[in-house]
Amino acid sequence: MSAGARPARVLAVWCPDWPVVSVAGRSEREQPVAVVTGGRVVACSAPARAAGVRRGQRLRDAQGRCPQLQVLDDDLAAQVRLFEQVVAGVEQRCPRVEVIRPGLCAVPARGPARYYGGEQVLAELMHETVAAAGVECRVGVADGLFAAVLAARAAESDIRIVQTAETAGFLAGHPVNVLDRPELSGLLVRLGIRTLADFAALPGEDVFARFGADAAVAHQLARGREPRRLAPRTPARDLAVQLTFDPPVEQFEQVVFTAKSLADELHTTLARHGVSCVRVEVEVTTDDGRCWSRAWRHDGLFSASAVAERVRWQLDAWRTATAADEALTGGLVRLRLVPDQLVPDSGRQLALRGGRAADDQVERAATRVQTMLGHAAVTQPVRVGGRGPGDQVLRVPWGDAPADIPRDGGWPGRVPTPAPAVVHVEPPAVAVVDAAGAPVTVDGRCAASAPPHRLVVGPRSAALAVTGWTGPWPAHEYWWDPARSQRSVRCQLVTADGRGWLLVLRQARWYVEAEY
Repeated sequence: MSAGARPARVLAVWCPDWPVVSVAGRSEREQPVAVVTGGRVVACSAPARAAGVRRGQRLRDAQGRCPQLQVLDDDLAAQVRLFEQVVAGVEQRCPRVEVIRPGLCAVPARGPARYYGGEQVLAELMHETVAAAGVECRVGVADGLFAAVLAARAAESDIRIVQTAETAGFLAGHPVNVLDRPELSGLLVRLGIRTLADFAALPGEDVFARFGADAAVAHQLARGREPRRLAPRTPARDLAVQLTFDPPVEQFEQVVFTAKSLADELHTTLARHGVSCVRVEVEVTTDDGRCWSRAWRHDGLFSASAVAERVRWQLDAWRTATAADEALTGGLVRLRLVPDQLVPDSGRQLALRGGRAADDQVERAATRVQTMLGHAAVTQPVRVGGRGPGDQVLRVPWGDAPADIPRDGGWPGRVPTPAPAVVHVEPPAVAVVDAAGAPVTVDGRCAASAPPHRLVVGPRSAALAVTGWTGPWPAHEYWWDPARSQRSVRCQLVTADGRGWLLVLRQARWYVEAEY
């Protein structure tokens, strides 16, 4: 691991609580609001923080601290679309804007600072530009992207400039969790290493040997150094890839499918030259001659699926732009991907017996089918948390990031193992009667009116004698969302023919949810 190069001056524009800003109105943001995904808080408003709500909290814990908390679902597409307006305004002042993620972008500060008359003037101009769009932001200038982002977050008066000589001292007091590596920071805290100064004081060779390559990169950041080395030379040939559409394409979904194969081609080209990129520029040209471009940065190295995902985000943001001169209209005639900030490719660890090669073949085949039949035509099952067996497997379109729903944890009323053999997509309605022929019901105390005696699966099917049963298990699902809130009761039956049944009672009707 190299000692790291001296970072260039970077200006970061950070919009606080961006997931909340993108999905909540201005009046809602003045109330306790939390954006939730997978049952955990990903962002919250200032009033919610004042009540004790924090990122990463489980929703029940957050609502326990703030009973009046308003819960909203995370919407990444809305974040990208709205942030495009902010990026467009910044780009009018400075070229080569890098989008780190929705709510955070950066520009090289050296050239623009000379043009506008200093870093302070440049920072004030950036702040005024974003504020004119009606968005709250903070601006930080420092050596390297990592320090610039921390400076923006620490800006008490909306602007914070950290001089080169002050970088080490500025970083020293921050806790190690700002490295955004939860596993590493948790381990460091358990070892008594709580601040970046403590982490930076460790020998770099020992950090690499004990914690691995990613920790060595974090160690360089803690020291205020640039962890990524520049490519030793500029490649002799242009590594950009492009695809021309003739006739022009009006359906953007077709362009998204094409972007996957184009991203694969880019990945293959970079691998052939032994390099990878940490920034990629997406360029599109329309049939009227106009051209749009946007640079995206990634914390790690861009994979083919990550490139295709950002193309989809960016096309959607351009297409839904509010300003007429910024909206992407007309047919597309060219899509071009330009790799930037090339670094040596450190390679990857192959699985035993070529497992990785087999995965690549599956990915290429799935992408071809999606190109022909649509993005949602090929899905992959992902195990997630849930109570019913149908809730514990989520079908995600191939190439999309799976929902971050914890598999373990508190799931009161969860169906015990073993898992059923058949799970009905649309549970059929059945009748459960007692020995007297009366329907079996469950009261508010979760007590059955009588033991189940017979199960009638269909109007033309003979009633099946029940030889054993267990339950009922109540569940109150989506209790925080009035539109989706529902109460249900599940129980398991065994009939005389040897079959097992998982039944669910919803709105006074029994359904067969699964069969054993």
